[in-house]
Amino acid sequence: MMEQNSAHAQTPRPMRCGCWPSPVTAALVAGKSLTLSEVRATGQLVYWLERRPAEGGRTVLMRWSAQGGVAEVLPTEADVGSRVHEYGGGAYAVAPHAIVYADRRTAQVWQLRQGDVTPQLLAGAEGVRFADLRFDPTSSTVLAVREDHRTAGEPQGALVALGTHTGPDGLVLQSGADFYMSPTCSPDGTMLAWIEWDHPNMPWDSTRLCLARVVRRADGAVLALEAVQVLAGAEGGESLVEPRWTADGRLLVISDRAENWTVWEVQWQAGSHLLPYPAPEGETGQPAWVFGQSSYQPLADGGCVTLTVRNGVGQCFLRTASGQVVPFAGSPDQCPVALADGRFAWVQAPPDALPAVVVGDARQGVQQVLRRAAKLNLNPADISCPESVRFVVDGADAPLGHAFFYPPANEQVCVPQGEKPPMIVLVHGGPTARAQDGFSFKVQWWTSRGFAVLDVNYGGSTGFGRSWRNRLKGQWGIVDVADCVAACRHMVATGRVDPKRIAIRGSSAGGMTVLLALAASDLFAAGVSLYGVTDLRALAQETHKFEARYLDGLVGPWPEAEDVYVARSPLSVASRIRAPVLLLQGEEDKVVPPSQAHAMAEALRAAGTPCTLQEFPGEGHGFRKEATIRQALEMELAFYGRVFGFDPAISTQTE
Repeated sequence: MMEQNSAHAQTPRPMRCGCWPSPVTAALVAGKSLTLSEVRATGQLVYWLERRPAEGGRTVLMRWSAQGGVAEVLPTEADVGSRVHEYGGGAYAVAPHAIVYADRRTAQVWQLRQGDVTPQLLAGAEGVRFADLRFDPTSSTVLAVREDHRTAGEPQGALVALGTHTGPDGLVLQSGADFYMSPTCSPDGTMLAWIEWDHPNMPWDSTRLCLARVVRRADGAVLALEAVQVLAGAEGGESLVEPRWTADGRLLVISDRAENWTVWEVQWQAGSHLLPYPAPEGETGQPAWVFGQSSYQPLADGGCVTLTVRNGVGQCFLRTASGQVVPFAGSPDQCPVALADGRFAWVQAPPDALPAVVVGDARQGVQQVLRRAAKLNLNPADISCPESVRFVVDGADAPLGHAFFYPPANEQVCVPQGEKPPMIVLVHGGPTARAQDGFSFKVQWWTSRGFAVLDVNYGGSTGFGRSWRNRLKGQWGIVDVADCVAACRHMVATGRVDPKRIAIRGSSAGGMTVLLALAASDLFAAGVSLYGVTDLRALAQETHKFEARYLDGLVGPWPEAEDVYVARSPLSVASRIRAPVLLLQGEEDKVVPPSQAHAMAEALRAAGTPCTLQEFPGEGHGFRKEATIRQALEMELAFYGRVFGFDPAISTQTE
């Protein structure tokens, strides 16, 4: 997948770690690499989204056809995205007759009909947002989740229909629950299934699978729902996500009622029973931080494709119509989508190559690359591949912890005799998320410069079943910290890293774990927190609706458990942090407001701890702009240079 250059292979020369010249430049990472996601298909047409840091983080809808090749679909001012739940997702849909998309900047929904050049406004009003767009299979109606910010208090969620008969607000089909997700119509258009849930649950805690009969106008447009029923989840304690219909009208859903998220068939016409659906061993499902995710896809011939996590590693499988289960010959980071000719399209994300949108065969693998994340000449020796690491964690009944370890890798240089490389411990965000093994610049940026990297799947991470997720229940700030320390001690014991040169970095929820780990252990010589949580009380009171009660499960009910919130907040333990800290923060962050970074910086400085706070104008929760990403990378590298005593090398590749 990646262009390789071995013509100038040479014996690596020893060089102090951190000083290595690297082909993975800040310009490449920040501006020349695309984020590829949400592959869709209709017939033989393949669509996907690509985010372009060089265009201020604009997200573009692309299309490929065998006749026309790759082309941008929408007007140049379009920025495809949604801010429903603040994280968005599911911001476009395709059908043979049209494309529908939400614009991130205006929150309006537009429709581009087949053969037209100019999109037409479908919905949009001040204070209203739309996501999870889906075409109705039997009419031109578009189904969506709406988030209404026009009233006092929390924004109100609803399932809506969008069309010429609905007006700019959309036609409300279902409301009353706190959250909605995944409206999906049966192939004959008679039934609508969806997921809903209420505070204080998150979608990985407890949701409900619902079903209703669709009422239509004379012209076939969706008008209303009737005979609403809850098919599963009414008793609580079950996470149901991603309902999908098979071509012959059966309803499938992912549930964790048997520990792992796996696919089940819903007997909705006979008492609402759930029966196990044939699927590979492992966990098929992912936390619903964003809309439009795809962990499995039923196929028209009766087969199914699943994206399953086993022992921390994701793998795709094809179950044929005859029941045979075979590994999918590729490394998808989302479930592949089927084309009309029986092939598939997906984002290929192997450990040893940049992501790319590809078309291929389930058994033969990639046949054609449609779009690469970047053009880059790297020798295989420049790429650090992950090693799965298992380590002992606290708790008599706890299974072994999991992390990915990446040794330093560079074609030109190597670790000098007698030196052990510094190590950066990565703490993923969420905290309900997981470390993955696909190629990542956040790893290769460091390993190509002489650092080892340890990416930890601490308790609470997904991909290991509900029990592992539940280790963080009421224990955020304790279990995650202990697991990161345990993983770090394990690597020190192997003798592969320098115990005196270990840094820890994380973003958002991971940033909080970083700061608490610095206070709890002297293993870490430096810490970097990117838009990290520093005050749990402020987070509980200031954050957006989707996460407004998230901390009830992770910490305790608010405000009854206020003492726990205070004790677990990094602000409360700032005086115990002695290692230097770098804080990176977006000025327009609505998830973790800048005030949290300001307060932490003040507390660290008051304690005499070296601290640098860098804010970035125009950035929210997660950096999107080329200039921001580049500056943040270079600042962090320079920070480690000061702490570990090296001078970062000038890049070997200019852009």
